[in-house]
Amino acid sequence: MNYQQDDWTNWLAAAEFQYNDKQHAATGKTSFELNFGRHPWKSDLIVKTDIPRVEDLLSGLQRSWEQATKAMEEAQRNMKKQFDKKRRNPQGLKAGDHMWLENKNIHLNRPSKKLDNKRYGLFRISKDIGSGAFELELLEGWMIHNIFNEDLLT
Repeated sequence: MNYQQDDWTNWLAAAEFQYNDKQHAATGKTSFELNFGRHPWKSDLIVKTDIPRVEDLLSGLQRSWEQATKAMEEAQRNMKKQFDKKRRNPQGLKAGDHMWLENKNIHLNRPSKKLDNKRYGLFRISKDIGSGAFELELLEGWMIHNIFNEDLLT
């Protein structure tokens, strides 16, 4: 790319080729392998290649797709497992508990945020929404949404 960075469109095809020619971490295969069953030619002009029968090519592609699907499902399970390690309810919150609400995202008409209350409450948890979210019974006149993340409750 040049210094003015105005010729980037000239490099898109090369970038796309490079991206499709790299192995994906989840599947262990390149996009070319999954789409076409082989890598594109990028070497000498005199190349001897075996052209597979259509049935063999299709069955090979089908096996690659099945392996890629299994690999991606395994990667999803691993990601979910890692995410769920951090997304449990460490405080053991449940409906009926009374909690303080941190003032992190609450903006009142006080002249100085520095001198404002650091938390408000006690508020009763009326419902466990799930995924770390809880519905609180707020005071009359509070014009804010009543569902909060567990990180804002103490």
